[in-house]
Amino acid sequence: MGDVLDAVAVRRWCRLAADALGRTRAEIDALNVFPVPDGDTGTNLHLTVLAAAEAVDGLPADTDATAVWRALAKGALFGACGNSGVILSQMLRGMADVLGGGGGGGLGEALRHASQLAHRAVAHPVEGTMLSVLRAAGDACPDSGHPGAVAWTAAQRARVALRATTGQLEVLARNGVVDAGAAGLCVVLDALAAVASEEFPATYDVPRRVHDVPAPGGAPHEEPAGGGYEVMYLLDADEGGVLELRAELDRLGDSLVVVGGEGLWNVHVHTDDPGPAIEAGIRAGRPHRVRVTYLQAGQDRHARNTGRGVVTVALGEGLTALFEHHGARAVRREPGRAPSLGELAEAIVLAGDEVVVLPNDQTVLAVAEAAAQRAREDGVRVAVVPAKAPAQGLAALAVHDPLRRFDDDVIAMTRAAGATRFGRLETAEQEAVTSAGICRPGDTLGLIDGDVSVIGEDLAGVAVRILDRMLSGGGELVTLITGAGAPGELTGAVLDHLRTRRPHVDTVVYDGGQERYPLLIGVE
Repeated sequence: MGDVLDAVAVRRWCRLAADALGRTRAEIDALNVFPVPDGDTGTNLHLTVLAAAEAVDGLPADTDATAVWRALAKGALFGACGNSGVILSQMLRGMADVLGGGGGGGLGEALRHASQLAHRAVAHPVEGTMLSVLRAAGDACPDSGHPGAVAWTAAQRARVALRATTGQLEVLARNGVVDAGAAGLCVVLDALAAVASEEFPATYDVPRRVHDVPAPGGAPHEEPAGGGYEVMYLLDADEGGVLELRAELDRLGDSLVVVGGEGLWNVHVHTDDPGPAIEAGIRAGRPHRVRVTYLQAGQDRHARNTGRGVVTVALGEGLTALFEHHGARAVRREPGRAPSLGELAEAIVLAGDEVVVLPNDQTVLAVAEAAAQRAREDGVRVAVVPAKAPAQGLAALAVHDPLRRFDDDVIAMTRAAGATRFGRLETAEQEAVTSAGICRPGDTLGLIDGDVSVIGEDLAGVAVRILDRMLSGGGELVTLITGAGAPGELTGAVLDHLRTRRPHVDTVVYDGGQERYPLLIGVE
């Protein structure tokens, strides 16, 4: 393998850890009782590692280790979800500092540095969590030795520390479980050991319950009061502003974690009043990607509908309004991010006794399945239609009939979604190797069914080229969904092309208002 976790190994670790967390996500969610029993720790860890893996996957094949580590840390920071995901992102940043800095530090040093950074990021660290398990893993590592042996030492010591968490925290002992975040960390460290040693296990075991655990010694740990809302945002600010922000947020709530550096931070806090927490961020710098989640999602039943409903995930104000106009309950999300598990589960529970979910993006499918499972535990009958784009969601919603048998309705909606090809335009942010060749920053990319098919210089030219390809196999209806800031001439150029070259095709145009994608396309 060469040096421990070189560029190739980091890529393998990211993907292996993401896959392993995807398989164990539901088991880890089931362990989640601290700090808030909202059952999404496994999903949050999975989404955080997926964001890191996607950032690394987007790099050219010949990218050096330093740049790969930098992308991993930044991807995790941008994509961190929940308390556990934010802490994990800080761990990855700490490892990147040592292993990606060119200073020659080893894996043991990297894990110890990661532990120190993660510990400092949490306002009030608690024993019996992923912080104590990470510390135990790092402390157990020798200063030198074969990378595979060091990694397995860390993974095995983490497993021992994981089982000890039940006796360290009263709420875990009372429920007879290990800490959920620590369990997810063990899966990540197992994947690290597998890559470092090139010994790959067939499965990743997640201990679900621990029996005959002694009660924690000494005075019982006082659990956080737990604010009613989880507030998260990215923040552009300097060190001084962040220091003041930490102090202010610590007074406003609990479960406070602030990670990052070099002007970019990820802020997480639980509070009863989200407004002041966001206002504090505005005073400290520039908050963006603000997300507020009601932590008791699914517990309020007074607003719950009966009968059959549809829950859809939407990009942009226009698409949200369009889906709601057609009778769906829409959950907003930002480009490149999935909605929170709690928010989506709440929407499903409140939508009806029978609910069809339209994720409308490949990256949202895992969260939709997890939210559906949680809603089933609340007595809701749920089916997830694997719509991978807004155009597929609109096609499915168009054939939705609440008077049909539930299973028949789901089948009809699934067929309509699957019969709709989807495309989009976006602008390349960096040089990369794609299935259509090498793209450079500023190039217009035309994607069909998720793969780059056309690279060009102008939006209209790329749009008509991918439409011609999408229609080459037939099609009767083209759906165009314009994004925020899309030039007015874009839609006109596409419609003129279709009237000239495809006069038999019907066309509908919607103002989606989505960021990042100037145009979304569907062909039925």
